[in-house]
Amino acid sequence: MKRFYTAVAVEAFEDGFGILLDGRPVRTPGRAPVRVASKALAEALRDEWAAQGERIDPISMPLTQLTNTAIDLTAERRRETVAELVGYGETDLLCYRADRPQSLVERQEASWQPLLDWLDRRHGIALRVYIGILHQPQDPRAIARLEHVVGACDDFELTALHMGVTSAGSVAIGLATVAGHITAEEAADAAFLDDRYQIEHWGADADAEARLAPGRADIALAWRFAALLRT
Repeated sequence: MKRFYTAVAVEAFEDGFGILLDGRPVRTPGRAPVRVASKALAEALRDEWAAQGERIDPISMPLTQLTNTAIDLTAERRRETVAELVGYGETDLLCYRADRPQSLVERQEASWQPLLDWLDRRHGIALRVYIGILHQPQDPRAIARLEHVVGACDDFELTALHMGVTSAGSVAIGLATVAGHITAEEAADAAFLDDRYQIEHWGADADAEARLAPGRADIALAWRFAALLRT
């Protein structure tokens, strides 16, 4: 799409902050007005619109895309989204550990256990840890608590959490990421620990590295989006 505006500004409304293009409010693809509670997020959205050249490139506007998702999609699919994220808790990456080699066992323990401990301290969600990859049951009380915590997120928080969890394969990593308990880099290192271990021990693989890049980028975006929401 050709750029159709010159000036971009943030405007305060009764229901939050919006973006104006030559004085006209930005709307989502679903035609809803863009309103965000965080001025910091609104300013970041403004910067994405202002940075566009002669043509608008939606791919270069990830925060705008997440905002549109929160307004148009998450609000309508809350029940399904919450259920999907709770499902990750039932099969969380951090709960399935290797039994060998010892160096991998120790690395998983050092990286993953503190996140599970934090999840228990912060949210009262005590997930069980198992050896092996076969599915094992979680404590129903922990899953019920997880459903409560995820369901308490607003549409924007839930959108950030969904990106973080699905990218990492772990609700524990996702919650720690959007809470700012860990950095985006720490989250990605935990999520792709096994992949990195294989690369380190079997040599660099360009294809393997390329496969990890989108996941790392999505985790970084979830972290940034959530950080702006908290500002």
